[in-house]
Amino acid sequence: MTSERPVLYESFDDRFRAGRCMNGDAGLEVLYTGCRWAEGPLYVPAWRQVIWSDIPNDRMLRWDEETGAVSVFRRSAGHTNGNTLDREGRLVTCEQGNRRVTRTEHDGTVTVLADRWQGKRLNSPNDAAVRSDGSIWFSDPDFGITSDYEGHRAESEIGSNNVYRVDPSTGGVRLVADGFGAPNGLVFSADERRLFVSDTGAGRIRVFDVRDDGTLSDGEVFAETGPRAAARFDNIRFDDGGRLWVAAMDDGVHCYDPDGTLIGRLEIPEAAANIAWGGAKRNRLFITAGTSLYSVVMGVTGTHPAGPGRRPGAEPAR
Repeated sequence: MTSERPVLYESFDDRFRAGRCMNGDAGLEVLYTGCRWAEGPLYVPAWRQVIWSDIPNDRMLRWDEETGAVSVFRRSAGHTNGNTLDREGRLVTCEQGNRRVTRTEHDGTVTVLADRWQGKRLNSPNDAAVRSDGSIWFSDPDFGITSDYEGHRAESEIGSNNVYRVDPSTGGVRLVADGFGAPNGLVFSADERRLFVSDTGAGRIRVFDVRDDGTLSDGEVFAETGPRAAARFDNIRFDDGGRLWVAAMDDGVHCYDPDGTLIGRLEIPEAAANIAWGGAKRNRLFITAGTSLYSVVMGVTGTHPAGPGRRPGAEPAR
């Protein structure tokens, strides 16, 4: 069963209304409540399901679009956080508790993609993005090692919070960006020439040019929280109009024009942690916030996690 709560579209700029960003549902649909801290939603088209993480409860859940039923996808899941799909439709997961990035193969087995850099254990991988060349990029803040609530308390072996790239040919892990307070959500632009990374610790979103050899420029600030003190940037996703949608924690979901201007927001009744586009037309925004999974059918359409405008290939195993 689902219920509905009012959703407020707040416009700060005429471009928010002109872009049909307000032409969606009048209310938020509550698909599930009962998590301790919901994160990492991913819509899997082949299953018509949303997979998401309940980090403190150390489980992954799934919501079925056909039936509305919610069930446990994986328990003792390594305090998972972010999830995405690779180019072959396999599930890529950031496991905070196990301090690694994994891939679920088509037969259901789990392959470790990254757990160390230069021989040192990762902190607690948070979110991942897959580029069309098959490389996997992920953020590695320390959220999972600062206490036992979302992982296992431990000292950082690396001593900093960074963004890394997993080479598709060799499997080697390379540090590609540093200088973060706490890197969190990350997403590529439509042409994959730029990488956007939210920095929860610094209250800003940075953007980097992606060079042909897979390295990054020094980066620049795309957006900052500014006067909206309640905003703490978390996960980020693009729509097909080039607007960046940002889970801004206690300030709902922000919408940024391609030039970096905050043009509008959605008000969410709980702290918005993560967002994902899904549904048959990819115009349904799924939001994990606090204890719940929400959705709202929008007037705009999102891009696909396996690459802008691209569908994944084979089905992952259930």
